[in-house]
Amino acid sequence: MPVTVENIPGAGGSVGGDRVAKAAPDGTTFYWGANGALAINPTLLSNQTYDVVRDLTPVARLLVMASILAVNNDVPIKSFADLAALAKAQPGKLSYASPGTGTPQHIAGEMLKAQGGLDIVHVPYRGAVFTDVVGGRVTMTMQNMGTILPVVRQGLLRGIAVTSLTRTPIMPDLPTLAESGLPGFEATSWFGLMAPAGTPAPIISKTYQQAVKIAMEPEMKAKLAQLGVDTVSDSPDAFGAIIKADIAKWAKVIKDANIKAAD
Repeated sequence: MPVTVENIPGAGGSVGGDRVAKAAPDGTTFYWGANGALAINPTLLSNQTYDVVRDLTPVARLLVMASILAVNNDVPIKSFADLAALAKAQPGKLSYASPGTGTPQHIAGEMLKAQGGLDIVHVPYRGAVFTDVVGGRVTMTMQNMGTILPVVRQGLLRGIAVTSLTRTPIMPDLPTLAESGLPGFEATSWFGLMAPAGTPAPIISKTYQQAVKIAMEPEMKAKLAQLGVDTVSDSPDAFGAIIKADIAKWAKVIKDANIKAAD
């Protein structure tokens, strides 16, 4: 069966989500979405034209990727405890770079600040995030594995912790933030398949089974693991529960930090 992939950018993935939410629920149209569009944008975007929970049906969550918290090599930080001590000794002096205001990395950084009681300045970028961190103009950044892993491996930045609840096999020496003084801290990126609401259950079930079969192929899993991406097989019900829980989790962070979407 031929499949057409249509890349629809805009509003952090919400333009594509809107297209699928309004499509016929006949099993011919699906949405490959990330947590930014499915769990953060429902709170961040006041003008979102569809409701994720009401207008889309979960099919499968298939990929999960942790982030690495990394610092400039000249900064005397080798652990989260070091970071907390330095930030408290120099309030408002340390900074962290993100790919932009309202991005998942920005919001995760605000959760880090809130849970750690840290006074750190957010510096949003639209392009080369790593350049200024490597150059020492910004203290640190927290980026997903697929983006930051090569930079850390080359020694251009020093990784101090990962954002998953458990250590990642690809960087086993890096502790989690949860075990470094922030119990329960988790800020991963995830990706999954959605369908228009009302898509018949047999179609959802069959698509779930096929998607998981592909994601769990040994060669596929191995290639993704090299990038720091974990393959999972969350069912439609489990994925739906994750979406609802993450919407509530990130809504609190967004509201507490008074984060507004970038123009």
